[in-house]
Amino acid sequence: MEHYKDTYQYQGLRKKLVEELKQKGIKDEAVLRAFEKIPRHFFFEKAFSEWAYQNKAFPIGNGQTISQPYTVAFQTELLAVKKRETVMEIGTGSGFQAAVLATLGARVYTIERHETLHRSAKQRLKKMGYAGIRFYFKDGYKGLPEFAPFDKILVTAAAPKIPEALKMQLKINGKLVIPVGDATGQKMLLITRVDQQHFEEKELGNFKFVPFLKGISRK
Repeated sequence: MEHYKDTYQYQGLRKKLVEELKQKGIKDEAVLRAFEKIPRHFFFEKAFSEWAYQNKAFPIGNGQTISQPYTVAFQTELLAVKKRETVMEIGTGSGFQAAVLATLGARVYTIERHETLHRSAKQRLKKMGYAGIRFYFKDGYKGLPEFAPFDKILVTAAAPKIPEALKMQLKINGKLVIPVGDATGQKMLLITRVDQQHFEEKELGNFKFVPFLKGISRK
C-alpha cells in the first residue's frame, strides 16, 4: 500500500486519459469527472503502476483483468447512473468499476466469485475511503435477490446468454448492461425492463471480456 500516493504526475496522466476517452466518444461529464478523480494506479501493483493510465486491459490474477478504461467508461455511460440509485455489479475484480459507480453517487452492491479478489478489493476500497460499498463473495449468476429490485445492474464478464435471474432483479425501467457471447465474439447489450414481463434490448458494439462463470472459487 506504500504506493498509495497521488502525485502531480499521476494527476496529469489522468487528465490525459480523460482526453483520450473524450476523443473515443465518451460524453458523460460525470463519468469523465470520476475518471479524473479516482487514482487508478491504486488498483495496480506498484511495479505495474505506469500501466494504470494506458487504455489497455491488464491481468489482476485468477485469470481476470482490470478492464481497459474505455470499456469501463462505455459501460458506465450506458447505465446513466443517478445519485442514490442502487447498482448491482457482477464481477468486482480490482474494485475500480465499483469505485467509479460509488463516485457517481450510486449505492453499490458488488459480487465477486474469486475469494482472493473479493478480499483484496474490499480491503483496497475501504482504505481508499469507500465505506458505503457492499461486497459479496457469491455466484454472480444468482445476483442478490434479497436486495432486489435494483435500479441498474452491470456485468463485467461475458455471458453466453443473458441470465434470467438478473433480468428479474431489475426495477421497472431499470437497466442491465452486459456483454454477451463467447471467445469468437461478444456484443454489449443494454436491457431495459419495460414492465413485469417485457424487456427492451439494444446491441451496442463488439467487446472482449473474460467469461462469466458460475459458482465460486476459493482461490
